[in-house]
Amino acid sequence: MASYFLLLGVLIATCSSIVLASDPSPLQDFCVADSKGPALVHGPESSLFSFLHGSILVNGFGCKDPKLVQANDFSFSGLHLPGNTSNPVGSKVTPVTVTQTPGLNTFGISMVRLDFAPWGVNPPHTHPRATEILTVLEGSLEVGFVTSNPNNSLITKTLEKGDVFVFPESLVHFQRNTGNSASVAVAALSSQNPGVITVANAVFGSNPDIANDLLAKAFQVDTSIINNIQSKF
Repeated sequence: MASYFLLLGVLIATCSSIVLASDPSPLQDFCVADSKGPALVHGPESSLFSFLHGSILVNGFGCKDPKLVQANDFSFSGLHLPGNTSNPVGSKVTPVTVTQTPGLNTFGISMVRLDFAPWGVNPPHTHPRATEILTVLEGSLEVGFVTSNPNNSLITKTLEKGDVFVFPESLVHFQRNTGNSASVAVAALSSQNPGVITVANAVFGSNPDIANDLLAKAFQVDTSIINNIQSKF
């Protein structure tokens, strides 16, 4: 009998873990982001703030009054247009996140279009809040990500038209056009606001600068090299 209750307890704990691991379903049809609404408030004062200001506060943006919602809140135009890749890295990302499409708020999804000039790159970066799944529409792309410490294994593959690749949440990843013609891809992300941290910009272009002697020691190079790199950002 004791073993029966032990087994039952394990099953309940397992099921509870599974339930708690999933995102909760929205409790309303939609929550169109209200960019002009009050700032998001956390803590015990949030309920009083919501009551006084008549707003619904969520992990993201406050909700627009449903009576003011329009079809444009749920749509985005222009994803068929090529991005301008005339820049130092030779790529352009066109995002469709909650910022561009307020109707995405609370739904946990977004997407981007990626354009690459020949041999253009989308430099190593991370999305702190999202896993990404990418599909190549035109051309070919070398893609990859690096696993976390201590192994830092590089997982990389060359994709052709129609191929799909997944970049795990928060891991450093990149894409590069490996051909002599333009490449195009689209990607979906598991957050309405995935965020992006470009490694080079964050390390060498912070405001104010990270101390050059600190970076020199981290990268095991002379400070003059760090100064040269920082000047480019």
